[in-house]
Amino acid sequence: MALDDRTDLAREVLAGLEALDASRDRVGTALAVDEVGVVTFTAGDVCRVRGLPGVAVDEVVRFENGRLGVAADLGEDEVGVTLLESGAGIGAGTRVSRTGSVLGVPVGEALLGRVIDPLGRPLDERGPLAAERRLPVERPATPIFERGPVTRPLQTGVKVVDALFPIGRGQRELIVGDRQTGKSTLALTAVLAQRGTGVRCVYCSVGQRGAQVARTVAALAAAGAMEHTTVVVAGAHEPPGLRQVAPFAATSVGEAFMEEGHDVLVVYDDLTQHARAYRELSLLLKRPPGREAYPGDVFYLHARLLERATQLSPARGGGSLTALPIVETQERNLSAYVPTNLISITDGQVVLSPDLVARGVMPAVDIGLSVSRVGGKAQLPALRAVAGRLRLAYAQFEELERFARFGADVDEATQRTLQRGRRVRASFAQGALETVAAGQQVALMLAVGEGVFDDAPPRVMSAAVARLAELAAREHGETLARVEAGAALSDEERGALLASARRALAEASAELP
Repeated sequence: MALDDRTDLAREVLAGLEALDASRDRVGTALAVDEVGVVTFTAGDVCRVRGLPGVAVDEVVRFENGRLGVAADLGEDEVGVTLLESGAGIGAGTRVSRTGSVLGVPVGEALLGRVIDPLGRPLDERGPLAAERRLPVERPATPIFERGPVTRPLQTGVKVVDALFPIGRGQRELIVGDRQTGKSTLALTAVLAQRGTGVRCVYCSVGQRGAQVARTVAALAAAGAMEHTTVVVAGAHEPPGLRQVAPFAATSVGEAFMEEGHDVLVVYDDLTQHARAYRELSLLLKRPPGREAYPGDVFYLHARLLERATQLSPARGGGSLTALPIVETQERNLSAYVPTNLISITDGQVVLSPDLVARGVMPAVDIGLSVSRVGGKAQLPALRAVAGRLRLAYAQFEELERFARFGADVDEATQRTLQRGRRVRASFAQGALETVAAGQQVALMLAVGEGVFDDAPPRVMSAAVARLAELAAREHGETLARVEAGAALSDEERGALLASARRALAEASAELP
C-alpha cells in the first residue's frame, strides 16, 4: 500500500474514533446494577430466595411474572419472602429482583369514599386512585413528647358505651366477644355516628368473606357514611401476607389524615384473623411456635400497630387517631392468648356477652367486665354528671337479679332496685346501626337516673324512650346543642328535661292499649 493511501486510512480511523467519542459523550455511559435472585423453595404463600445479598427486611421484591412479595426473614444464604399475591407461576428457579423500596400505600383525600386493598389497588370499580403521595405501611409510632392528653370525647352513638364506658379521641378501646354477639355492628355504629362531626374513618376488614364485606360497604353507603370513610379490605381468599399487612396499611391511611390535623377513627375487624394470618406465615417460615402455636412476637405485632393510635400535641397539629380493634373469643375465654395480649395493650375493653344475646338484650354489653381506662376524663360534662351513678347501680342490679332468680324473698328496697335496674336496661336497648345523639342521651340518662321511668310498665319503655328523644329534639334543641358543645346542665334545664320525660311517659302510656 502506498504511503498516501496509508495516510488517508489513518485519517479516516482517527475521524471515526473522534465521532465515536462524541457520540458516547452525548448518550452517556451510566450503568445500573440490579440484584437478581432465584427461588429455591416454595411452600404455600412463602418462598425462599437465594442471591439477594443486599435486600433489607420488609423490602418489596418482584418476581419475574410481576407478582410482589416482602422480605421477611434474612438468613446467611437465603431470604424468606412472604407473597402478597397468588403464588401461581412461582416455583424453584423463578427469578426475583429487588425494588429498593418498602411496602407503601396511597394516602390523602382521594381515598375518602373508596374501597381499596392493602396495596392501594381500588376494589370498587370506580377507576384508579388520584392520590398524590404514598406512605410506608410500617411507620414508627409518634414519640411521647409529641403526644397530648386524651380529653375530647368520641361519641359512638351507642348509649351504653357513651354513658358508661366513654371513648376519647386518641384512645384504643377493644371490642371483644364471641361470634354473632354484635362486635362489627357496634363498630359500624361508631362509624355512622361520625357523620357531620369532621371525624375521618378507616374501616379495615381482615379475613372476612366477600358477602360480609359487601354488606358492610352497602350499609355504610346507605347511611351516607362512605363520604367520610375509607374501607381497606384483605378478604379470606387473599394470601396471608396481604392479610397481615392490611391493618398497618389502614393505619397509615389514617395517620395521613391525623398529621393534617384531622380526628380519625380506625376500626380493625378483626385482629383475631390478623393474628391467625401471622401465625400461618410464621409456621411456613419455620419460626419457633409458642403458646397456641403463635410465634413469640405476636404481642409485638399488635403492640406496634396499636401504639400508633394517639392524640397529637398542638405543636403537631392536634389531630388524633382513635383505634377500635375487634377480637373474637371462643366460649367467652378472655384469657386466651390473643385476647389477653390485646386487653393488656389497649386502654379498655367493651365485652359483649352471648348470654345477653340469647336473652334478647342488645347491644349485649357486659357491664361488669367492660371498662374504659380513660373514663370520665373524655366524657361530656353533662353526660358524666347524669350517668356517673348508673354504672355502679346497674352492676348492683345485675348481682341482685341473679340472686333473685333462685326464688329468694327480697325486701321492698331490693324490689325497687330491681325495678329501676330493669328500666335502665330497657333504656339502653338500641337497634342495629341506630345512632343516638349525645344530647338525647343526656336527656334519657337524666330521666332514668331520677327515677322517672321506675313505675313504667315494661311494654311502654321503648315507646317512652322514643317519645322523649322526639320531645327533647323539638323542644330543647338549644339545650342539647350546648350540652354537645361541652356545657353543663343548669338546674332550670334539668327541670325542663325531666318535665318532658314525664310527659313522654304519659303520652306513650296513653297511646298503648
